[in-house]
Order: sequence, then structure tokens, then C-alpha cells
Amino acid sequence: MMKIVQKRLMFFIITIVLAVICIGSLAGFGIKSGVEFSSGSILSISFEQPVAQDALKAQMDTLGYKNALINSSGSAGTDFIIRTSTLDETTKAQVVSALTGSLGALKVTEFDNISPMIASETTRNAGIAVVIAILCMLLYIAFAFRKMPSPFRYGVCAVIGLAFDLLICLGVYSLLGAIRGWEIDLMFVAGILAVLGFSINNTIIVFDRIRENTGKGFSRDIEEVANFSIVETLGRSFNSSLTALITLVVLALFVGASIQNFVIVLMIGVISGVYTSTFLSPELLVAWQKNQWKGSDNNGKNPVAAKAKI
Repeated sequence: MMKIVQKRLMFFIITIVLAVICIGSLAGFGIKSGVEFSSGSILSISFEQPVAQDALKAQMDTLGYKNALINSSGSAGTDFIIRTSTLDETTKAQVVSALTGSLGALKVTEFDNISPMIASETTRNAGIAVVIAILCMLLYIAFAFRKMPSPFRYGVCAVIGLAFDLLICLGVYSLLGAIRGWEIDLMFVAGILAVLGFSINNTIIVFDRIRENTGKGFSRDIEEVANFSIVETLGRSFNSSLTALITLVVLALFVGASIQNFVIVLMIGVISGVYTSTFLSPELLVAWQKNQWKGSDNNGKNPVAAKAKI
């Protein structure tokens, strides 16, 4: 049988290295915020004839909007989403007129202005939503495993895994923002919440198998029980994640920029979620149950299994 839990020190080191890289990226590059979080305008336009995105970008630069972000929202090369500094109705009309004169006839399909107050409120609400989701998961897991020794530890270890998933998503987007100019928006927040749900599902599956095998008296050593449980669920975790990734890749290729952030962050989170549910959260639980944080070991005894043997 594969020895996964027994190599937890290696996985802890890998986790720390990845976390440091992500924190360094966030500290060095930060995260580029979309207009939903930083105020500005979103202008969706549709040309009658296909237009090259580079040509549209060049024209926006000529008009003085060099920081404008342009994304194609369709495969035909006619639909685009332009994110720029705040435009009033007059400046919007001037931009549309200039683009029409240089690139061809177009129509405005959507136009929104996000004020600084709304952007600030959106940022706060997004943060609150993520925190509440994590706290609810912590309490639920502690309750679900209340018959196990130290049930609160199950919730804490699962939440640490979620925090790592969140850090990985933010770190990768920090790099994408620095390299590609990508910005986070409300679709990114929706993707983060979906990541938390997907990752916690895989972790609970592993923890639940640990509970079942403990109740069966599989072993008095929590390390052996956890490793056996991980190996049992490994195929299921990888297969479900692979099918999800295939679907997300198809969405990324054919749906376009409208849900780009949702799809990409979910792809990152699915991969990270498999890692945390397999190589991080269960290993943290084992180390905690064996009191290895204090430099001691309780000889690996599993209290519930030990009672079952008496």
C-alpha cells in the first residue's frame, strides 16, 4: 500500500514553500481589481463585422484610455467587453463614435458605471461571504464528527486546507495579473466560493472514511487508519476532479471571457483541492492527534479503536 501519511513532513514542506511563493507574489504584485471592486465603467459592444482585438486596443490607446482592459466575449471576433475608468454619457458617446468611425458600425449591448462607494461595499460583502462560508463549514464539520475524539480538530484541519486553497487561487491570480493584466471580479468571488465547496467535499469524504475505519477497529494507530482511508478514496477524488477539469477546459475554450475568471479560478481550486484533501488536511489531523506539534507522540493510539479492542 502507498505510504502517503507517513511522508507528511515532505508534504508540509511543499505546502509551506507554495504558501511562501503565493504570499511573496501577493506582496510583490498585489491583485488587480476589476471595476466591481475599484470603480470604473464596463462597456460591452458588438461590431457588425469581425474586428481584431489588437486593433481595438490600439484605438482605445489613441483615445487616451491606455489602461483599458479588453476581452473578447465571443468566438466571432465581434463582441468585446471594455473595462476602463469611469465614463459619463458624453464621454461614452465620444468613445463609441470614435470606434465606429475607425473600426466600423457597432452597437452598445451593455453599459454600467461602478461608483467607489459601491465598489467598497462589494469588496466588503465578498470578504464577509467567504469568511461566513468558512466558519459555517468549520462548525458543521465539528458537529458532524462529534462522536470522534477531538471533533473540533477535524474542522480546523479542513479549514486550514481551505485557507491554503484560497491562498493558492489568490497567488496564481496575482501572477496572472502581473503577467497578463487579469483582474478579479464578482465571477472570481463566485469561483472562490465554488472552490471552497468542492474542496471541503473531498476532505469530508476522506475524514468520513477515517471515521468508518476507526469504528471498525481497523487499527489502533491513527496514522495507519488515515493512510488506508486516503488510499481507499484516492481514485474517487482524482476521477471526479479530472471530469470536472475536462468540463472546465471546454467552458474556457468555447464560452469566452464572460465567465473567464469563474472557470480559471475553479480549475486552480480543483487541482489545489485534490492536494489539500489528500496530502494536507488528513496529515495535519494525524500529526495533531499524535501530539506531534508538542514534540511528543502518544504512540499513535487511536482512542476509539482502542476502546473497540477492549
